Amino acid sequence: MPHAKRWLYLVHRWLGVLLCAFFAMWFVSGVVMMYVGYPKLTQAERLAHLPPLRAATVALEPAEALRQAGITGPLRDLRLAVASAGRAVYLAVPVPQDGAASPRKAPAATVIDAATGEVLAGIDKGHAMASAQAFAPGPARDIQHLGEVAEDAFTHSRALDAHRPLHRLYLGDSEGTMVYVSGTTGEVVRDATRTERLWNYAGAWIHWLYPLRGGVLDVYWADIVNWLSIAGIAMTLTGTAVGVMRWRFAGRYKNGSRTPYRGFMMRWHHVFGLVFALTTFTWIFSGLMSMNPWRIFDSAAPALRTQDMHGGPLVLPGQPAPVHALLAAASPDTRELRWVRAAGHTLVQAQGPAAAPAMLDAVTALPHDWPGDEVAQAAARLLPYPVVRTDTLQAYDLHYYDRAAHTMTGGTDKPLPVLRVMFGDPHATWVHIDPHTGSVLGRTDSHRRASRWLFGMLHSWDWLPLLQRRPLWDGVLIVLSLGGVLMSATGVVIGWRRLGIKLRSKA
Repeated sequence: MPHAKRWLYLVHRWLGVLLCAFFAMWFVSGVVMMYVGYPKLTQAERLAHLPPLRAATVALEPAEALRQAGITGPLRDLRLAVASAGRAVYLAVPVPQDGAASPRKAPAATVIDAATGEVLAGIDKGHAMASAQAFAPGPARDIQHLGEVAEDAFTHSRALDAHRPLHRLYLGDSEGTMVYVSGTTGEVVRDATRTERLWNYAGAWIHWLYPLRGGVLDVYWADIVNWLSIAGIAMTLTGTAVGVMRWRFAGRYKNGSRTPYRGFMMRWHHVFGLVFALTTFTWIFSGLMSMNPWRIFDSAAPALRTQDMHGGPLVLPGQPAPVHALLAAASPDTRELRWVRAAGHTLVQAQGPAAAPAMLDAVTALPHDWPGDEVAQAAARLLPYPVVRTDTLQAYDLHYYDRAAHTMTGGTDKPLPVLRVMFGDPHATWVHIDPHTGSVLGRTDSHRRASRWLFGMLHSWDWLPLLQRRPLWDGVLIVLSLGGVLMSATGVVIGWRRLGIKLRSKA
């Protein structure tokens, strides 16, 4: 037993020497991430920077533009917006010949000039600068082209893979904004202000160990994060065990204290370690869960049959409503038209920068209303299993909720009301559907709901009673984080001293 206890002390001591600096870094950067997230361009931001479509030159109808581009088959997506080099373009994504796109990389869109029918390819410096100029608010600016990058500190997202290489440009505005223009479509796909960039070096960039990304260690990044987290769990558990064994719950040591340590650092490391042991363990464990280590949350559930729900892929009707009729029926502030296939209807979403999109019939341009429970009935075709329950959520709940745009899970569209369709399949699948657009917003199953508990709940405390009572949420997380910082900082000092003693003894 004494031998086992000694090993417990040694394991905690040397794991602490190795990891306490990481812990301190994670606690501090976690607080930064509460207010400044990793740069992203949300849908609302993208639309807000697009010029209104009514003022654009659109000489070609979508069918003619597709014909000139040689696209004759069904489509996955078709959009019209002033989105590339300040000109109106159609962005078309055909259905792949094998019927499915790669699950790892979204297909790139074919970009067609809506005035000339020219297919835009090989986005050059001039094109990228024109896109950045259209994105920049206010009068013409002295925009600087900073070259092309495959990936840098602010573009690690896999969602950008279809757009690489990226043109990086500095707008020269008061916020010091840097934008990234897609090398395949010419769209602005990411923006990052000076404040976001600077705080990210103390926030998400260091929190997620992004210095290891993009270089020779890139292929090992996930494994490094996983094993550091596992070592951190071991350090936390051994430290808790040592702290409990050394604490006098009944009686006191000769020094009159319940802790045997007389030195300031050791004493407070012992106290803070016990007080914040549980939250430290849950944060390091949930951080590991955020990585989906060894894909433990992948359920191998079959893909949703979205084409069955919508009645096939998108095919333009024989006599579609002309673009000018669609724009006349939509808001004057419409920034994008998107042709979609939804629940057996071919429709057009007229999207502005703020409100929900107007749904228009693709043939008549009249507003489209869903009769009865047509969307819910169509959703039943998503899986070959019975629907056990369909709910209409009027408010957010534990599994469907919104977060601030800058957060890791924020920035996506989470409208209300929303349909939740529950299937009786082996994976207990739930699907959330927007009853206004008929679009599938997302799916979750038993594995993903476990991830929501083990990551979302434990790591960012996205529990509605706290989130809806800010600044209570802020105060709780900041106090617990500061406790973790003090515990880690004292550990860094103790470890540094211990390492110095060992090195001097060897010398």
